[in-house]
Amino acid sequence: MEIPPTHYPATRAAAVAVNYINYQHGSPSKIFMVQKVTKASREDIPDVGHKYHLKFLIEDLLLKDNAINCTAEILYLLGNQRTAPQVHFTVEGELGKNTNEADNKFYNRIKSLQEPLVAQNIPDSYGNMSPEMEPISHLARVACGYIIWQNSTENTLYNLVHIRDVRQVEIIPWQMQVLWHPQHGVKVIKNSCQPKHAEQD
Repeated sequence: MEIPPTHYPATRAAAVAVNYINYQHGSPSKIFMVQKVTKASREDIPDVGHKYHLKFLIEDLLLKDNAINCTAEILYLLGNQRTAPQVHFTVEGELGKNTNEADNKFYNRIKSLQEPLVAQNIPDSYGNMSPEMEPISHLARVACGYIIWQNSTENTLYNLVHIRDVRQVEIIPWQMQVLWHPQHGVKVIKNSCQPKHAEQD
């Protein structure tokens, strides 16, 4: 059944799809948003759920470059509020520009901090955000793409509004030797804590 592409059910399903895309392909330097839904229909699958077939345009929120044509199917399952919508999508051409250089620069900057990063209230109550916190905000939006996708239903629409607290947690390197056998399970032979800044294999 065709539905108007500007109506809420269509734009809501597109928002789920773009959050899924952000979770799969976003980064501190690449965030996608829906520009416009161009075509939408809803398929009622008996005893299964409602599947939305969408065609829409997405764009990189940071680069504002050319729009990307996207086709997606979003299936909301009946009677199970704890099951994430099933999302399948395709795009025409490349999914945005390569951001490896910018992502690596951000990664190395965070890795080289003398103290773990701690920040609050991004953005602040006036909507301001320092340039140093922008990649953190983008990374949070990518991560929230997972939460939004996993918890969305046909009657909800979630969005990240504000980051209350950010704390960088150091990973403690640990080295161990493990034996495993199908009949005898796992046995740890040796293990030792490594220096925090040691290079990991």
